[in-house]
Parts: sequence; structure tokens; C-alpha cells
Amino acid sequence: MTVFAGAQRRRRWDDADKISLVARAFAPGAVVSHVARAVDVHPSQLYRWRRELGFARGGEVGGFAQVVVQGDAGDSGAKPCAIRVRLGRAEVEIAEHAPAALATAVLQALSQ
Repeated sequence: MTVFAGAQRRRRWDDADKISLVARAFAPGAVVSHVARAVDVHPSQLYRWRRELGFARGGEVGGFAQVVVQGDAGDSGAKPCAIRVRLGRAEVEIAEHAPAALATAVLQALSQ
């Protein structure tokens, strides 16, 4: 056991270390409290770093959501689109020719 006292207790973590620890802590099957205990930080610190560094809940920077692939709409009368995104009650269809910046802005607005 290591005992820190006074100002020596405060440590500085560079961004590379934070990113590495957050990735380890939120990897599939990982337990945040186990990772935190191994490096002697409080689990809430790892959650704070995840938020500050822009990690998504899936563990990746920028984030990825679960994708459900469905069959072709066929003759259902639906308009063709490149991608359909549902966030809660909101649903957005993005055409294949839509500018990436526009699609990104719309999805960011919906996720807030």
C-alpha cells in the first residue's frame, strides 16, 4: 500500500494517459472500478475524463451507435435514402447526395 499525504497526493495526468485509461475502463467487459483501483483513482474521475475527452458511451472517440440492418424497402412506397437514423422519437433520413457537414450537423443537433 502506498500512502500519499499533503500536496504530493495530487497527480497530473497527460491526455495520452487519460485516453488510455478511459479506453481500458470502458472497453467491452471491463469494470470501471477495477481499472480505477489499479491506477489509484476514483471511478468518478474516469467518468469525468470520458466526458471531458469527448468519448461516447461506446468507448470510441466520436462514438458509434448500434446499427440495425434491415432489408430493402422494396415496393413499400418509401423514399430511397442512404441512411435512416432514429434517436428517441426523432427519425432522420439522409440522402446519399447530402453533404457530410450537413448530415453531421443534423445528427449532432438531434443528439443533444
